[in-house]
Amino acid sequence: MNKTILITGASKGIGFSLAKKFLENGFKVIGTSRSGKIEGIENENFETLQLDLSDFKNIEILKKEINEKGRKIDILINNAGIGPDLDFNNPEEITFKQTFAVNVIGTTFLTEVLIENINIDGKIINISSKMGSIALCERIDSVAYRMSKTALNMYTKILSNRLSEKIKVASLHPGWVRTTIAKSNITEGRLSTEESAKGIFDFTISDFKSGIFWDVETETEIVW
Repeated sequence: MNKTILITGASKGIGFSLAKKFLENGFKVIGTSRSGKIEGIENENFETLQLDLSDFKNIEILKKEINEKGRKIDILINNAGIGPDLDFNNPEEITFKQTFAVNVIGTTFLTEVLIENINIDGKIINISSKMGSIALCERIDSVAYRMSKTALNMYTKILSNRLSEKIKVASLHPGWVRTTIAKSNITEGRLSTEESAKGIFDFTISDFKSGIFWDVETETEIVW
């Protein structure tokens, strides 16, 4: 039986390339997007669900849809995220709240309601960033984004402790990828979304150590 993976934020960028990569390798893929539509993928093993991580009611609706269809998940990839303050030096109230609403609060509570749908020996992958590493931080920019990824990393550690022996959990730095999340990514990113997706795929299907923070670009562990 094909394994089922749920990928949030699958309409573009890394999430879109991840959906294609897993489909190419025989997985059943559930991809989410804010609109509920994902263009460019035609595959009988692909399903799209609508999800706005900043809306708790929307999270509950998605959970209900999955339960009504009797779906079990083998892998959850929390890929959806925003970075409106990337490349800016000072935090701003509205974008700060938006960043935490999606990257931390929404991602956390989506995961919490889906844990019972994840099979034993399943996996939870949180797409983080080495910008969330306290040990590596030497700059002053992107305050909300950096803090949100640090918080997500802590959630990874907490989950890995709680779900020990049941579900593996990891935080991944996807590399510096050419996506539209920030202008600097578009002009300076080292990896294509396809290259990043391959690294994430290879790590996800491996027998990794639960609770790890991993750089898929360098294939090395990152200090927290």
